[in-house]
Formats: sequence, C-alpha cells, structure tokens
Amino acid sequence: MKITIDISQVIYQTGVSVYTANLVKNLLNIDKKNEYLLFGGSLRRKGDLKAFTKNLKGDFNEKYIVFPPTLANILWNRLHIVKVEMFVGKTDVFHSSDWTQPPTDAFKVTTIHDLTPFKYPKFTHPDIVSAHKAKMKWVIKEVDRIIVPSESTKEDMIFMKADKKKISVIPESVDSDFKPAKSSAVEKTKKRLKIRKSYLLSIGVGPRKNTGGIIKAYKRLKGEYDYNLVIVGHDHYGYGEGEGVIFTGHLNKGDLINLYSGAEMLVYPSYYEGFGLPILEAFACGCPVLTSNSSSTPEVAGDAAVLINPNNEKEIVGGIAKVVKERNELVLKGKKRLKQFSWEKMAKETLKVYQEANQ
Repeated sequence: MKITIDISQVIYQTGVSVYTANLVKNLLNIDKKNEYLLFGGSLRRKGDLKAFTKNLKGDFNEKYIVFPPTLANILWNRLHIVKVEMFVGKTDVFHSSDWTQPPTDAFKVTTIHDLTPFKYPKFTHPDIVSAHKAKMKWVIKEVDRIIVPSESTKEDMIFMKADKKKISVIPESVDSDFKPAKSSAVEKTKKRLKIRKSYLLSIGVGPRKNTGGIIKAYKRLKGEYDYNLVIVGHDHYGYGEGEGVIFTGHLNKGDLINLYSGAEMLVYPSYYEGFGLPILEAFACGCPVLTSNSSSTPEVAGDAAVLINPNNEKEIVGGIAKVVKERNELVLKGKKRLKQFSWEKMAKETLKVYQEANQ
C-alpha cells in the first residue's frame, strides 16, 4: 500500500507535533512492506519540514506544497474541494493532520487528540474553533477511521455523533529524551529562571489548565511549605507573577526535562485533556504527579498519581500535602506505570488501522 501522512503540524512544538514525529519515526522502523509518502504544507516553514525528515531513518518519499494554513482551511475544511491526490498522486491511505481534512479517494484516517475547541470555545482562539468545527463536519461525514488517544476522547467523539465503530483508542507515549536530569543541569536551569527555592511545577497556562485554581491553592500553602510555583508558559491571561509565582515563557525540551527532574511534584489539575502527556513526561523524569480525577487524566495516571477534583481548591491543597508524604512511593509507581505506554506500540496499532483499507 501507499500510505500518505500529513506531517504539517510537526513543526509547531506542540503535543500534536510530538505525536506526529513519533508516529512517523516508529512506522518507518517497524513497517518495511508499505510505501510511505510524507506530505506537508507551509507558507514559510518548508525548511523546517525538511529538517525533520532529514533525520528520519527508513525508506520514504516526501512532498511539500507552499500553502498558507488559512488557504488550506478554506479549500479543504470549508469548501472541501481539490482532492489531495492532486499533490500526492494516487494513494491507498491518507492520514490527515489535526488541522485540515482534504477530500480524497483514499482510505481516510485522522487523529482527534482532544475536543477542546468544542468543549471550551471561550478558551480557544476563534479562528481555531472555526477551523476545527469545519474539519469535524467532514470527519463525521467521510472519514473511515478515527484515532483517539483515550477512552475519554472516544466518548467525546461519540457525543459529537461520530460512529463508535470507526473509533480506535490508541494511547500516546513520551519521548525517550525524558529521563531524570543531572543535578548540575537542574541547577543551571533554576538559576537562569531565578528559581531560588524548592518548587511545584505546572505545565500550561489558561483557564482550561486551571491556572487560577493552582495559584489560589499555592497561596494557601504559605506557612506550611516554602515553595516557588513554577508555571511553564506565558502569562497571557494576566494571572501575575510575584509572591513566589514564576512564569517561564516557552521552554526548550532540555529545560523542561530539567524542571521536571528537579520539581517536588507536577501539579496538573487541568479541567480537560485529550490525553495529558505531561503526566507521562513527569513519570519519566522521576517527578510525582497530582492531577484531576476527570476527563482523560485518570486513564493516563492510573494508580501512580494523586487524583483530585479540579474544581475544589481545598482538594488541590490536600493533594499537594499527600504527594509530599508519599513522594518516594509515587515516583516508583510512576516508573512502573510508564511501561504501559510505548510509541512503538502506538505505531503498531496505527498500522493495523491502515491495514483495514484492504479489508
């Protein structure tokens, strides 16, 4: 079979980028029978797409188009014209990106990572909400197989009227780069970010991430624990630094690994996640986790994290205290839990979905 995968999103340094990169790498490693075409569209970042494929091992072809995302959204999501075959030729399987759903005669596969634009439209840029709504119409109507990372997201898709028989739950994993860092590397990152105390770590900023609730819970800890609260991301919402709260802005992977490795815990009481990759990243770096008892995060964490109601500030405070007491046990549980997830396993399960094109 000829399998075409849209890799356009690999350049954006998001969770979707991590997924796409690892899917391609592992498929090329395990599948020597099928022909792969890596397809990408970008107006100005064609070079970044080529930089990604340059480091891949295995046999594949590649095809890029100079296509601004806005034009792709109009042609493929809204008007739903111009078949992808015009750019890639005849293909047996087409795995679309999370951004656009072009028309095609191929067996159509897409991955829906989460339903944030639908469940929390107020917390998402209007253009993103609009594009995802336009894409979802064609996903529900035309796509042959829908891959989701969790049972929670599967239920969300069923609520969106997707045919549950078309949905495959294939969990994601964590990059092999994530592992406990040396203390010297941790201290170097802490010094640069002006983290002067032991610290709680939070990943992501915004209402959906429950940043306001995390900061309120942190302020309740004053007098009991002398920590900084380090929040990875930009404070675009105006929560405010000071009183021990530090926003790091965007970080490279190395700094993120260092922060996980040095943290007292990951505080991750998000209201909604399609999967919750930071939980696995924390486990891999020997960092215990406090997370929500709702959406997909309990599926990822299992019994290896402290689960709390994200709507209850007192529970977040109590959960932090519990993690402090059970830290060593939770770190060991996290390492054990991590073994349940593998990019290779994810790729093998995805390949089975592609093979349904021949059935």
